[in-house]
Amino acid sequence: MSTVLPQPAPDAPAPKVPAHVAIIMDGNGRWAQQRNLPRAKGHEKGAESVRVAIKTCKKLGIKFLTVYAFSVENWNRPKPEIEALMTLLKKFLRNEEREFHENKIRLRAIGRLSDLPKSVRRELNHVMQATEHYRDATLVLALSYGGRTEIAHAAQELARKVKAGTLDPDTINEAAISANLYAPDIPDPDLMIRTSGEMRISNFLLWQVSYAELYITDTLWPDFREEHLAKAVEEYGRRHRRFGLVG
Repeated sequence: MSTVLPQPAPDAPAPKVPAHVAIIMDGNGRWAQQRNLPRAKGHEKGAESVRVAIKTCKKLGIKFLTVYAFSVENWNRPKPEIEALMTLLKKFLRNEEREFHENKIRLRAIGRLSDLPKSVRRELNHVMQATEHYRDATLVLALSYGGRTEIAHAAQELARKVKAGTLDPDTINEAAISANLYAPDIPDPDLMIRTSGEMRISNFLLWQVSYAELYITDTLWPDFREEHLAKAVEEYGRRHRRFGLVG
């Protein structure tokens, strides 16, 4: 049975909807452990939640969705789990390409993509190139990603320009750093969601979430469905974003 999203009263003002939602998808392992299943089963169920989140964002009018799919630290996990995750990623890309075309969704990726196996990079590049002309909605996969790594990357890019004589170091400001991040054309997240109840941002989009609204839910990622995302967006709509100013 499909979930009915909350509808405003006829005379109520239009609800505030974030343009960009970022999600730390946490809890796959615990979900599997609670059911005496291999961790890979939790990741498979979590992939279903990604599909639900994509469709719900489109329904709610959210233009950008960034999901923390694989961190630089995740390479330290057991090799069988990493291999299962990479296989699942390839399967996800192949299976979802048709949905991306049907819903005019652009796929992007951020992170140290060169770390990924060649077969994964090949599939990823194929889908990104095939969908790059869409603008209705954008899904950003954070793969082999780390916030500190991204900021270090931006610093390296700026240093190269200074060394080449094309940039005056005295002109480096916040805008210059933002322009040298992995995806400078993607707006900063308005709302960051973390599942499984953990109270940390785990090195995710450290620069970009400076003024994002945070929403923490105890729901494990494999159980995260349309109603959970709708509830997070509804909570976002009740908040007043001051950006350091007086309300």
